[in-house]
Amino acid sequence: MNQPEKRNPGAAQMKQTLAILALLSLGRATLVSAQDAPALVITHAATRSTVAAPSATFTGTARVENLWDTTATMRSYGGSVAFDSGARTAWHVHARGQVIIVTAGVGRVQLWGGPVEEIRTGDVVMIPAGVKHWHGAAPATAMTHIGIVERSGAQTTQWLEKETDTQYDARPTTPRASSAPAAARNAGDGTQPSAAQRLMGDIAPKLAQLTDSVLYGDVWKRPGLSPRDRSLATVSALIAMNRPDQLRSHLTIARQNGLTQEEAIETITHLAFYAGWPNAVTAVGIAREVFAGTGR
Repeated sequence: MNQPEKRNPGAAQMKQTLAILALLSLGRATLVSAQDAPALVITHAATRSTVAAPSATFTGTARVENLWDTTATMRSYGGSVAFDSGARTAWHVHARGQVIIVTAGVGRVQLWGGPVEEIRTGDVVMIPAGVKHWHGAAPATAMTHIGIVERSGAQTTQWLEKETDTQYDARPTTPRASSAPAAARNAGDGTQPSAAQRLMGDIAPKLAQLTDSVLYGDVWKRPGLSPRDRSLATVSALIAMNRPDQLRSHLTIARQNGLTQEEAIETITHLAFYAGWPNAVTAVGIAREVFAGTGR
């Protein structure tokens, strides 16, 4: 009598694994040797030019920097667009959609028929193909984003009419000022005037705009230092220069960024021997005001 064949679960599993690997290998891209591969392309920032966005398709002032273009093997192209406060695109449509990466400031985006949405530094927006939309800066805050589009034939963007002031001025449905870092709150939340706008926007609007877009929208956003460390450097400079009014506001920001009272006082004590005793005494009085009643 024939004996029943003994099954080997381990061998069966091995055969199944090898079959799956074989199927996966069919879809694997062919590797190209370094000698046959196209040359590496690097475009350094200093070599790229920036042009003014055309008034026919933009409202307000915006600047466009072309980052890369399509090639024989890559269909996407991308650019960085810096919008001054209040600037935005006209309504338009992308044949294959668009990806927007916000790199600085606070902005707005809206799909046709949908609500106005607030976007902030670090947000990524995926706009569906063929959907009418616009995007740009908030009314009181500049915004910079990288836009990535995939070409589809000769025309990739269909420009339409400009949005009305009523459409643009609609209050965003997703305000998030409470979760924003101190520097972003100081630059405004897109619906309320920023600290710079309140301080000097009526008499020096350009300086207020540069403060929001360059200082708080760019410099304070750089990842090389934490917000706390940037606050500590700023506070130290203001103590050394004996700038009590600015020191008061920046010590408040420093508290929000995690600087404790003990650290602030130790910084002032240390600077007394380098920046001068009178400067340190003034700074101590301001620190007393800022940290009063906090228990920190």
